[in-house]
Amino acid sequence: MTDIAQNIARIRERIVAACERSSRNPDTVRLIAVSKIKPAADIDAAFAAGQQLFGESYVQEFRDKSPEIQSPVEWHFIGGLQNNKVKYLRGKVAMIHSVDRLPLAEEINHQWQNEATPCKVLLQVNIGEEGQKSGCDPEQLAQLVCAVAKLPNLSICGLMCLPPYCEDAEEVRPYFRRLRELAEQIERLQVPGVAMTELSMGMSGDFEVAVEEGATLVRVGTAIFGERVR
Repeated sequence: MTDIAQNIARIRERIVAACERSSRNPDTVRLIAVSKIKPAADIDAAFAAGQQLFGESYVQEFRDKSPEIQSPVEWHFIGGLQNNKVKYLRGKVAMIHSVDRLPLAEEINHQWQNEATPCKVLLQVNIGEEGQKSGCDPEQLAQLVCAVAKLPNLSICGLMCLPPYCEDAEEVRPYFRRLRELAEQIERLQVPGVAMTELSMGMSGDFEVAVEEGATLVRVGTAIFGERVR
């Protein structure tokens, strides 16, 4: 078994344990292997170990690397996205996690107008209200949801966050809990065409806490592929 395969197996065991602690069904949590700055061979090795979902953060890297992948992986775009780069993702990604403003949503809607199915998106929330991070202000989330919901070629599936960095994962727990509570608030609005079934939160250092707080998609890179070196 390769190191990548062993790492994936260990992470899945930890996800199952976190689900048991929080009385959740492990089938409700999906692992996204964050493959940015990693070669195609690593992605194929992870796929051979049973990993199917992969997350990329840089459009140019995704555009250049994805044709090299031999395996039929499912791509998720998880990084900050400029309006003029959306066209490179059209029809190639299963979900975009980082929709944080209406103009971006409108561009995705435009690019997907000739696709057979709407683009699945998550709305990114600046859960720590940090000036240097992308994401919708929590207080403006409901307004963004209602505006994006009117776009016919998008399907809002839930929320995503990048909480403030903390050495102790327990310190991040309140942010994950807050995202879940925001999703519950949006759900109660019963906006047509909007579902809050997905919560994309948790990375290598804190994904277990995220699972305990309701994550359905955890984004793990370093713990699978090792440290990134440019």
